[in-house]
Amino acid sequence: MSLAFGSVPSLPLRDPVPGFRSRTPCRPAAVGGSRVEAVPVLKQETGELGFQKKARKVESEELGVLYDDGYGGVNVKDYFDAAKEIIKDDGGPPRWFCPVECGPPIKDAPLLLFLPGTDGVGVGLILHHKSLGKFFEVRCLHIPVNDRTPFEGLVKIVEQSANYEHAASPNRPIYLVGDSFGGCLALSVAARNPTIDLILILVNPATSFARSQIQPLLPLLENLPSNLHVTVPYLLSFIMSDPVKMAMVGVGNDLPPPQALEELSKSLTSMLPLLSVLADVIPRDALLWRLKLLKSAAAYTNSRLHAVEAEVLLLVSGKDNLLPSGDEADRLWASLKNCRVRYFKDNGHTLLLEDGINLVSIIKGTGLYRRSRQYDYITDYLPPTISESRKLFDQESQLFNLATDAVLLSTLNGRIVRGLSGVPNEGPVLFVGNHMLMGLELGPLYEAFLKEKNVILRGLAHPILFSRKYETSRQEISRSDTMTLFGALPVTPINMYRLFSRKSFVLLYPGGAREALHRKGEEYKLFWPDQPEFVRMAARFGATIIPFGAVGEDDVTELVLDYNDLKNIPFAREWIEEINQGTIKLRSDIDGEVSDQDLYIPGLLPKFPGRFYYLFGKPIETRGTNILRDRKKANAAYMQIKSEIENILSYLKRKRQEDPYRSIAQRILYQASWGSSAQVPTFEP
Repeated sequence: MSLAFGSVPSLPLRDPVPGFRSRTPCRPAAVGGSRVEAVPVLKQETGELGFQKKARKVESEELGVLYDDGYGGVNVKDYFDAAKEIIKDDGGPPRWFCPVECGPPIKDAPLLLFLPGTDGVGVGLILHHKSLGKFFEVRCLHIPVNDRTPFEGLVKIVEQSANYEHAASPNRPIYLVGDSFGGCLALSVAARNPTIDLILILVNPATSFARSQIQPLLPLLENLPSNLHVTVPYLLSFIMSDPVKMAMVGVGNDLPPPQALEELSKSLTSMLPLLSVLADVIPRDALLWRLKLLKSAAAYTNSRLHAVEAEVLLLVSGKDNLLPSGDEADRLWASLKNCRVRYFKDNGHTLLLEDGINLVSIIKGTGLYRRSRQYDYITDYLPPTISESRKLFDQESQLFNLATDAVLLSTLNGRIVRGLSGVPNEGPVLFVGNHMLMGLELGPLYEAFLKEKNVILRGLAHPILFSRKYETSRQEISRSDTMTLFGALPVTPINMYRLFSRKSFVLLYPGGAREALHRKGEEYKLFWPDQPEFVRMAARFGATIIPFGAVGEDDVTELVLDYNDLKNIPFAREWIEEINQGTIKLRSDIDGEVSDQDLYIPGLLPKFPGRFYYLFGKPIETRGTNILRDRKKANAAYMQIKSEIENILSYLKRKRQEDPYRSIAQRILYQASWGSSAQVPTFEP
């Protein structure tokens, strides 16, 4: 494969920028890359200079639900192959390049600048190029192996690019993804440019280099004979990374254990010889220079942390043997004004090259992806991908979904049928139903709509789920991240209005937190306000309202400590009061039990699993009705929907007793006979 080359007019580099060949196809980054009409490309087959036309921008809606983001198609071997080719030095200065494999991004995509680690190669994002390239204009900084630009000079190169882009698109954010040493670059640029809208994603930043575990080895490295330097890359590779996690990249998670072990063995065997490439990526003189550069970078950056105004997301590894990244996360989280953390306790220093880390998913889940000054839950939302769906439903939630084996029923032409064929294919649609305890019904519900209808439900949820109040400096990926990734957003009238205007499929639980955190003996009881909060809004857009019910919580868990029990325990009462202090109170001005929205975590005991049952009732059309102008009709429709859900719950509780496969034991026997993929029968509707 080949690299494109051309001039970079906005950077203090010589013009034209020298090209370099690589197995990974790349193109140069003129700083106004989104506005370049054609890019010169060196053709691999003929060696002739051709032109790559600027690809058209892609609308986010064109991506669709469960699109293929390309994640998982590249492995660590590709990193070593690309590094081996790209390190061929031409004597030139640091430069930007755009990996061609990133492809055309969506419309109004923000700029993402990748700032590399100590290797300086710039291909550390190679596992993420395709997925990032759909949503960002990606540019990577390459620091040639023999370059000796001081740290402040590198800061100025990045700074000049950021200033140029900010001047061209002042309302568009600029993302700086800094890996290790690159984290120091990103923080320094942010400290010197507080007025630019920067979003920093720092991966095990090297600001803690003074406390690095390799400090005692530095004198040894400086005095090591040149002929022994070849051993250093092997030593550093095992300090910096988890070889097993790196080798796992590309090994299918759905493979049987024997086959997965065989693939892992092959991957490890093929990867280990490639470690010798590191001796060429960072030869002895370059390594000693980069270590000095790291020392000056950490000192320069730490002296300017107080000036950083940008949003910062730290991605931190718990098994980083090169830097004390966990402790550094504690320090930066306390020092920076606007800092969040995602902690990966089982990963090593080279986080972006390890299995199971999808950078785009992390950005989406933390609500950091935006194309303007403020994050917009509607226009900035990106639908889930195939890989994200597989990770959640086929890996993380697989056992729960197998244990509950949800039965979904819908109403088609007045008849109850299995599946979702009775649910409309076009929006706007409003699903109104009951919460089971802790929202246990949500996972199987989302999975069914994604797989059967290819639809993402936009769930309106309590604002506390999107609050950063309870995040910590060792915050792992949370349920809130997953909910955001799969379409949840705060319940507000304006959000509902905008979703309906875009013909979305909206999920609403009028009972809210009071229903999801009910007390003992309140299973399947609705806690609705008296006012028809959603009916008139749905009628304004002619939305179809579908009442539904879900049962099964009492078949999988037993509530042993509810809100009333915990309030009688002194330390638990204080904890409940603490977590509810300062939180947004929904419906606090409404009388009745629905206003009691205090949040708490109930005490639960698991049961031998039963089964979940869902029934979607007859669709209620609001188009062509007078509900919007007639309050009495709106109230009548509201009570009709509530009554319909109560009838559905009674129906499901009665009919599940007729299901011969309600118990997991019977379902296991059935699938042992008919195959694990066979759909287990249920009661006759």
